[in-house]
Amino acid sequence: MNVKVIGAGLAGCEVAWQLSKKGISVDLYDMKPLKYSPAHSYTGFAELVCSNSLKAKRIESAGGLLKEEMRQFGSIILEAADSCTVEAGGSLAVDRYKFSDYITNKIKNTKNINIISEEILEIPKEGIRVIATGPLTSDNLSNSISNIMGTNNLYFFDAASPIIKFSSIDMEKAFYASRYDRGDADYINCPMNKNEYEIFYTALINAEVVELKQFEKKDFRVYEGCMPVEVMAKRGEDTIRYGPLKPVGLIDPRTDFRPYAVVQLRKEDKDGTMYNIVGFQTNLKFDEQKKVFSLIPGLENAEFVRYGVMHRNTFINSQKVLNNYFGFKEDNNLFFTGQITGVEGYTESAANGIYVGYNIGKILLGEVPLILPRETMMGSLFNYVTNGDSKNFQPMGSNMGILPPLEEKIRDKKIKYQKLASRSMEKLISILN
Repeated sequence: MNVKVIGAGLAGCEVAWQLSKKGISVDLYDMKPLKYSPAHSYTGFAELVCSNSLKAKRIESAGGLLKEEMRQFGSIILEAADSCTVEAGGSLAVDRYKFSDYITNKIKNTKNINIISEEILEIPKEGIRVIATGPLTSDNLSNSISNIMGTNNLYFFDAASPIIKFSSIDMEKAFYASRYDRGDADYINCPMNKNEYEIFYTALINAEVVELKQFEKKDFRVYEGCMPVEVMAKRGEDTIRYGPLKPVGLIDPRTDFRPYAVVQLRKEDKDGTMYNIVGFQTNLKFDEQKKVFSLIPGLENAEFVRYGVMHRNTFINSQKVLNNYFGFKEDNNLFFTGQITGVEGYTESAANGIYVGYNIGKILLGEVPLILPRETMMGSLFNYVTNGDSKNFQPMGSNMGILPPLEEKIRDKKIKYQKLASRSMEKLISILN
């Protein structure tokens, strides 16, 4: 049987890849290059529109554990990431264009996948269908989804950080280092003393933001994991000093002391010609971004390749309408995957695509769908998204807190996380083999 996958983002590509490996034919629909969402601009599949980081590599971290689980399923996203890495200390970061090109070429040259460039305006009526259109689902299809669910979509707002040219950074003031010297010194750090921070902070909280459209205002909710830096700053003068500007684990080589605050920059491309201002998702007006962010020591003459932007994201109330393997409860042949379901993050979206594609394959082969153990990161995350209190459903990313506790109580967090990761991998490998 042929499967229709709508959307060639991270989740959609993983669904198509998983099905193709089982010999199942896939029609993969994507509206690019005929039409682009407000946040997309590149022609390739699996475009990264916010950060270029896929989070930590260490298996005893939530992001690292999730990626190791994904590797057990043969993730095409991680295959691409491993071939397109840029230095980022303990994180897995990629050259976003090479990353997209790798996946696009791989998908287009897979014999079981048929690419169709077309905007889907409503949910197809026939066959097995997978909606993987992401958090920026177009209005027509979004309305079609709302109609079949008998409820309105939910909304939150997502933001992206600015990108600047490396050549415009004053390295006499900035320095290379990774926090606690983990991995290589891949981050550029811009240190602030107390006076510099207070000047920057005052300018940040008083800067002008982009005015939301009237229809957006009524749905305005900011997702905590991707909060605009100016919104975070207004919660208190020290809030961002304990968040994206935290100086712990860093020593300024000019003073041999820890700075009062630190702004970190991470590579955007393999050659290091562009850098992302880490944690600086923003909705400030472009001229305000230039004015305020140029107050950061080392960025006084920064040239912006891309200013930060904020856009509306859409997700469905999965806990109310989807089953444990992301099938629509009222239609056995309709599935949803990726960030539209309420998983939050690049790897989370891709992992969800793996899971949905894997289970559709099992169903078509006459097998029972796989429900992952709660002890695995994928299992706990997907259980949260498809079960629980649907009245208070909010998007969720991977984190160690959603895993069931160990039988033994361990105070040392590092040891505890290592044991949680070992338990997860043992469980997953045992059921896949």
